[in-house]
Amino acid sequence: DFEELQKQLDSRLQNTEMSGAHNSEFQTLEDLERREREYSEHIIDNMEAFWKQTDKAQQDFFDRSKCSSAKATKIMMDLTEKMIAVESLLSESQDLQAMDIQERLFNWELMVKMIDSLKSSIPEECKSRLNTVSNILDHLTVKNNLSVRQKEELLTDLHKAFWEQLAHYSNECMQQSKDLVLKRLECRAKKKEEFKHRQEAEKESLLSKTFLTEDVHHFLKAYHELTEKHWQAQWDLEEEDDCESTEAVTDLYKELYSKASHALAELVTELFLQTLPVVTNLSVRECELLKEEWQENLVPQLEKWENHRQIRWKLFQEQLLQEKELWITEYALSAVMQKHLSEKEEKIIQGVVSRLGCLSDESVSYILQKHRLLLCSVLRRLTFRRAGMAVLACMRLSRKKSSLQELREQHTLQKGSSLCQDEDQWQLQKAVESHIREEEEKLEEETQEINLEFHQQLVTEIQEALQFLQQHMQQVIGQTLLQYARGEAEKKSSDDGQDFKERLVESAVESVYGTSNNINRLVQNYYQQLGKITEGYEGKKLQHLKSLQAERNERIRLKNKEKELALKEKHTKGLLNVSSTVHQRIVLQQNKILARFELQQQIRLESLKQKLLGLHRLGTELENQLREAEQDFVSELAVLTRVPLAVKKKPSKRSKPAGEKGNSKRQTFQSPKPAEKEDSHENIQEPHGITSGFCREVSESSHEGETEARKNSKMLKKKGSR
Repeated sequence: DFEELQKQLDSRLQNTEMSGAHNSEFQTLEDLERREREYSEHIIDNMEAFWKQTDKAQQDFFDRSKCSSAKATKIMMDLTEKMIAVESLLSESQDLQAMDIQERLFNWELMVKMIDSLKSSIPEECKSRLNTVSNILDHLTVKNNLSVRQKEELLTDLHKAFWEQLAHYSNECMQQSKDLVLKRLECRAKKKEEFKHRQEAEKESLLSKTFLTEDVHHFLKAYHELTEKHWQAQWDLEEEDDCESTEAVTDLYKELYSKASHALAELVTELFLQTLPVVTNLSVRECELLKEEWQENLVPQLEKWENHRQIRWKLFQEQLLQEKELWITEYALSAVMQKHLSEKEEKIIQGVVSRLGCLSDESVSYILQKHRLLLCSVLRRLTFRRAGMAVLACMRLSRKKSSLQELREQHTLQKGSSLCQDEDQWQLQKAVESHIREEEEKLEEETQEINLEFHQQLVTEIQEALQFLQQHMQQVIGQTLLQYARGEAEKKSSDDGQDFKERLVESAVESVYGTSNNINRLVQNYYQQLGKITEGYEGKKLQHLKSLQAERNERIRLKNKEKELALKEKHTKGLLNVSSTVHQRIVLQQNKILARFELQQQIRLESLKQKLLGLHRLGTELENQLREAEQDFVSELAVLTRVPLAVKKKPSKRSKPAGEKGNSKRQTFQSPKPAEKEDSHENIQEPHGITSGFCREVSESSHEGETEARKNSKMLKKKGSR
């Protein structure tokens, strides 16, 4: 049933994943929010079904085992304690994984920023280089060495040739990046598959080990550590692959930058050394000087661009640090929410339990433990949902934050580039600062609105989850009260039955209707019936043990014969082999002895199981017969002495004679296959000695009733003798 629940959850999550997947490579924010909400609903529904199935499985187990109420409560408390430990481990692991995931997101932002910075630097630096060329050509136009029309044609041809080459290199770099990423993803998938098989083998190896009941905590710790190890290994694999992919893509864009710079340098060299000497009256030496001037003028431009890049990177790091502080605050708020809900719910359940007042300490402890377990399970899933909502809120605000960050960068760059500002520049900067403040206020308002929206949604989901918790705890408390009521009713019924017997004896002693002969006849008939029941029980027990002994001997004989034939054949083959040695024959003989010993032990164990089952059945039958005999005796005595029956007598079936009843039982008993007769010297009465204590415990309650009846009959005999 639990495996079926897991399959249903996996199927629902897969359907949700498929419903959110489109043909496009991208997904909208609405799709992500809808899918996240459906994920949360599926997980909460699965949690409810899991706990209902757990309670049902526990109840079925207790109904089948028929253990006492105290023992059942102890088993449930031990199980609940271990499940609380599991929930604690899962909650701690979830918090650590959430922090690791957030750290990875920050690393991804750094990687993306680094690649975007490299991509944007290529066209911007090339624009600076082209602008420097344009300035030199403008200077030649002013000197009348070059006409305006010629300058425009030269610049147009230069721009066209360069941007075409840059577009070609960029497309080639983009395609190489995609191919590289896809190839690394395929390699990652193969490594994950290998990891999966290896991890499954390690889990099976751990689960195959035998743990005692006292070592359950050690098993849980070992299994959790193994799961954490597997998760960390997969995490390290993905992180290492991400870093290598980023480095590879960065190398591709560095190569693109080198190609673009080299292509532009060749075009500029061709312009200055080949085209200008033909178009103008300048000598080659003068054109070489113009190229050197272009290179000299390019140095401060590149330094300025590098300075701007460092400023942007510093602003980005400051923004990333602010986001980390926001996430730290979010984790703190989540912890406060968990603590508040936990204290509130525990206070409520303690108030409910204190108002009941009638339950035992064990029952109260079990209710509180069960509530704590369910509360931990609910809070763990709500914490996961809150983290998801925080990520979705950041995604909603990411575009506005990016726009605001660009404004801040532009303002910072403009402010640092012009040290001496005139009135117009100063007014322009003031206007930009005012615009930035307005955008910050709008972002703050939108942040509050989005947080309020997600908060209301989270409160609704918390109320639904706590409603499930309340309903489930109502069932737990109701079952506990029902068990308590049943125990009290059984105790009262037992006390009432004992009081009735005492009143019946007193009434029989003082009654004028019961003569000594009638009462003596009733007592003698009761003793005779008890004797017949006891004799029948002993006879059936002896027959059962004899049949088991015969079957065991026959089974041993047949299995030994099969083993001897197999070993004899193997031994004969060994003797026929010329290269067989004395050592090999000794090993064969040892294997033969060990095989016989293991066979005997296995058959002995099976025989003991059959003995216990049969004796338990006979003990239950004996208890029922003694109870029926006692009820018949009490009923006849009450009728004889004219005492009304205060206890409703169950319809009793008169038991058949011992031999007939034993035969009918023996017909329904399916004996195992006959085995060989071995260990015939074993005493048949030995099983009786082994299991007599067991039968004595089974029929202890009925013997107590018999003893009580004997005491009462003695009092009746005294009355009859008078």
